[in-house]
Amino acid sequence: MTDIAIVGIDCRFPKAPDPAALWDLLVRGEEGVIEVPKARWNADVYYDPDGGPGKVNTRYAGFIDDADAFDHDFFEFSKEEAEVADPQVRLLLQTAWRAVEDATLDPRSLAGSRTGVYVGIMGSEWMSLLMTHFHTITGHVGSGNGYAIAANRISYQLDLRGPSMAIDTACSSSLVATEEACAALRSGVCDQALVGSVNMFVTPASNIYFAQAKVSAPDGRCKPFSSKADGFGRAEGVAVLVLRRLADAVADGLPVYAVIKGGAVNHGGRSTTVTAPNPHAQQAVIAEAYERAGVRAQDVTYVEAHGTGTLLGDRLEVRALGKVHGVSRERPCAIGSIKGNIGHAEGAAGIAGLIKTTLALHHRVLPLSRHSDSENPRLRLAANGLRLVKEPERLPDGEVLAGVSGFGLGGTNAHIVLATAPEQARRPGGGRGAGVLTVSARDVAGLRGAVRRLAADVASRPAEQLAEVSWTTNRVKASGPVRFALPAFDRDRAVAVLMEAAEDDTALAAHSGRAGAKQKIGWVLAGESAWRPGMSADLHDRFHAYRCALAAVDAAFLPHLGWSVREASLSEDEPPATGPVAFAVTWALGQTLLDVGVTPAWVVGEGVGEYAAAALAGTAGLDDVCRLVAARYSSRHVPENSPENASEALAEVAADPVRPQRKISLYSSRADAVEATPAEVIELPSAAVPPSGEGLLDVVARLYRDGLDPDWDELYEPGQRVRHRLTPYGFAATGRFWWNHPIGPTPGGSS
Repeated sequence: MTDIAIVGIDCRFPKAPDPAALWDLLVRGEEGVIEVPKARWNADVYYDPDGGPGKVNTRYAGFIDDADAFDHDFFEFSKEEAEVADPQVRLLLQTAWRAVEDATLDPRSLAGSRTGVYVGIMGSEWMSLLMTHFHTITGHVGSGNGYAIAANRISYQLDLRGPSMAIDTACSSSLVATEEACAALRSGVCDQALVGSVNMFVTPASNIYFAQAKVSAPDGRCKPFSSKADGFGRAEGVAVLVLRRLADAVADGLPVYAVIKGGAVNHGGRSTTVTAPNPHAQQAVIAEAYERAGVRAQDVTYVEAHGTGTLLGDRLEVRALGKVHGVSRERPCAIGSIKGNIGHAEGAAGIAGLIKTTLALHHRVLPLSRHSDSENPRLRLAANGLRLVKEPERLPDGEVLAGVSGFGLGGTNAHIVLATAPEQARRPGGGRGAGVLTVSARDVAGLRGAVRRLAADVASRPAEQLAEVSWTTNRVKASGPVRFALPAFDRDRAVAVLMEAAEDDTALAAHSGRAGAKQKIGWVLAGESAWRPGMSADLHDRFHAYRCALAAVDAAFLPHLGWSVREASLSEDEPPATGPVAFAVTWALGQTLLDVGVTPAWVVGEGVGEYAAAALAGTAGLDDVCRLVAARYSSRHVPENSPENASEALAEVAADPVRPQRKISLYSSRADAVEATPAEVIELPSAAVPPSGEGLLDVVARLYRDGLDPDWDELYEPGQRVRHRLTPYGFAATGRFWWNHPIGPTPGGSS
């Protein structure tokens, strides 16, 4: 079975606003359960310790912060549309964007791709409220509400062309969505998949239901496999994973958290009741998942159990796990449940457990399972080949296998098999270097925050990774309309400039611009006056593209000169003739800029630069021009080189009708060029753009700020093109949208 790589993660769970915070919560064994916030509903109105009719037997649950915040301008929602859009849809949009960035991909680069979207979701209290309060129904309701829209809006916003669907199998929804996405990737239906899930409380309605069903814990906490288990507590959450076929992820250099080896989905058929767990079906889905993944139960180190903390559910799940894992093995299979930390996230419960297990494999540490210190002896875990994780455990070297279970309220079961990322997914870096650090945003306020996060990211990386981090920012962070670019040669200096720009608007403006109509530029290419000893050394040392260009012009000259212009341009000694060397450096610098994507509207040459201008404009071939330059500069005593002589010589080799023509106009004088096409003039080489790494990066950074989208790869060595996970985009929280109409009965008892 084709292995599927998990390459990107973003999530928000109680007291855990991102994956790093969730991992910290888990390894510390803490919880995210709090008292019902007043902003949601008045718990006093609905609380009854006995759980009477219409009441809730708990004041506690796991809530996420800022559920009402939505950067509607970023996603081009009108205020009216944002006000009625389900917060679950809004949260998924922001989380999907951040997950794609975490996969070291630019979300805008996915436009038109065969990327599928699979969302597990089992409720929408917001839509229920809208559709029963008739005066709140507007023409925008349809575009921001509904299960399908939860998935479809992501596909629409990112212009994705793969399948897009919502899946509701109750508490197993997100794991079933994961299995559907993996199947689509394996069959070639899509080349990339976003798997998401969300669970939000807007009213106490479901809390009341669970209290009436006698499965709600009085303290609002799940206590998986504990002697104190007395029902479950509810949790909010939103998460998105980015999935790729492992071979494709490795080929594209994407970082891999863990690998999905296989999975299975089934239903319990007719059981005691439609909501009663069927341990035989649970056992069957786990065994089938292992078989499909090609693994043995005795080789599975850990299972993230469904583990809700209900006495019946825990007992039946242990029975099912024991039937599969109670085999001869060196050590019992470890089990745990994230529900002890955050609560039961219902439709998003499976993806919460999947993220926990993925991070555990990535960090090679099993977090302790909260409440494991009060293990229920009646479950007889050891006799079933199982054990609770009672303290953080270091995982062994080599491949480690784990499973994740999700069991739906209506009987749909799912199990996913994971493994640690293989060695070939870890790509070594290419060593020290320089680059252009870039971030972008929708507006200046967003840019300021992006620069601040970039400063922290750069500061946290080793100095030798500066070029790799710069390249990553170019590939992931550079496509927005408001742009920041900083040529970076020293990490500590770059961090200082970034921090200053984040705090001072003047400093920020000095490195910022707004993409718009690309400004036209013209090149004036210098002659021998630009020659300096060793003038090519810095560019040659720093840039692969320049080395290739210089090697090409050196090869073209060598038959005619008998000595190397490349070596002469690197040497501190005076060359046999300065004209060919000046030509070579000027042409190689211009060719490098062309390779990077800097194409001038026109080009003018002065002295030997006239020959370079003709070659770069494409009016004459490089071999022919090098032959002419070699003939003219065959000794140290360079003859008078008037433009007329150069023009006449070039005219002889420019008549080839087969030669492809670039769309670059060639002029004989700067004045004629500017009069014909007004443009910003760049002199190459010059004091503004010296033949150095600083000069090249400065001009590319400046043009990028003004709207150029360079071919960034050309600025870096192949070994420096290594992706690093950076802090994802921080969305503005200034837009707040929440239900502002009465919910349910008032304290006086009226409706």
